[in-house]
Amino acid sequence: MQTNKISNPLKWVPSVYFAMGLPFVALSLVSVLIFKDLGADDKQIALWTSFLILPWSLKPIFSLFMEAYGAKKQYVVISEMVTAIMFGIIVFVLPLPNAFAIALALMGIIAISGSVHDIAGDGTYMEQLDTQTQSVYSGWQGAFYNLAKVLTNGGLVFLAGWLTTHYQMNKIQSWQIIVGICAAIMLGLALYHLMVLPKGKERVADESFADKKKELWQVLISFFQKKYIWFYLLFIFLYRFAEGLAMKIAPLFLVADRAKGGIGLSKEQYGLAYGTFGTVAFIVGSILAGYYISRFGLKKVLFSLACAFNIPFIVFLLFAVFQPADIKIITAGIVGEYFGYGFGFVGLILFMMQQIAPGKHQMAHYAFANSLMNLGVMVPGMISGYLSDWLGYKAFFMIVMVMTIPALIITRLVPFTHEDKEKTADTV
Repeated sequence: MQTNKISNPLKWVPSVYFAMGLPFVALSLVSVLIFKDLGADDKQIALWTSFLILPWSLKPIFSLFMEAYGAKKQYVVISEMVTAIMFGIIVFVLPLPNAFAIALALMGIIAISGSVHDIAGDGTYMEQLDTQTQSVYSGWQGAFYNLAKVLTNGGLVFLAGWLTTHYQMNKIQSWQIIVGICAAIMLGLALYHLMVLPKGKERVADESFADKKKELWQVLISFFQKKYIWFYLLFIFLYRFAEGLAMKIAPLFLVADRAKGGIGLSKEQYGLAYGTFGTVAFIVGSILAGYYISRFGLKKVLFSLACAFNIPFIVFLLFAVFQPADIKIITAGIVGEYFGYGFGFVGLILFMMQQIAPGKHQMAHYAFANSLMNLGVMVPGMISGYLSDWLGYKAFFMIVMVMTIPALIITRLVPFTHEDKEKTADTV
């Protein structure tokens, strides 16, 4: 079996991870603002948009079948097309009286498609690049995954506010344009990847369904036989738990009226400060972290990455306490928080790729780890709306900071199975 490689991974790594990021950001962050303008309350928004993350936590189930059926490139292209079609349908759904329920259902399909896309995209990344090269390109990988935030949660949110302010469009009309742009981008990416994405390894057809079923079970069993696996699963669950609490409430907090304890940003201000400048800081942090890890090794720097990821959430607590009105101060705080977020996030991704995934079934095993990571975001996100309503923003963000402590403790203790830059014999 031969792998068809292309000369430069930058031809496909950035675009594949951008295509991963766009639907996830649209569903997890931008949908919060869309549903707010549809008239939904904060508790319902936080609950149901957190449920939208569930398919990303079902990756183990999807990946079991993807390991036995089809090719990675096919999954990437088809899932991007499905996502484009669903976004296109949502454009026509938003003006309807029951838009909230229908849009949620269509976003659920996008979430399933996005989950399949992530599995295939990560599988291609690990199959085409050796461990050391993964470290070098991990910064670009994370940067372009989150470049989607610059577009969707930044530029497009700004555009939505600008259209209502300067063109007298109503809120729903402006969101129709935004969702339509997302559909067009995903369709363009699907056509591009159809041409440039490496084909990868061709699977040999199994003799019978029984053989395939046996292989699927072996993939699952071998995952839980890995050394330190339960410690690793707890580690990746806790690493992003505080983020899971803050993720849904931070956007609502930033646009909430100051009289209600919020910051009172307009959509234009939100799009520039949080969605654009913040995400650019994330990208810079991601790229620098890739070279930082490549230079010193993940084992030596993992705790510092965890600190960079978790401690900056204190910015939102300070915002809630002092409610700054100066947009420069607000933007500076968001930029600092996002830089640390991006710098620390790369460490978790590489840990899963290099300590959990290595072995015969890299794609499926990485998907297992990634699913629990997303579960660590989904579970706290589901209760975050109720907590913030009950406690208020100040006390809520205090709880967020308390929940960073378990993440830092377990990071300090987590063992390593594979040495840095080690290439396993069965890793392509």
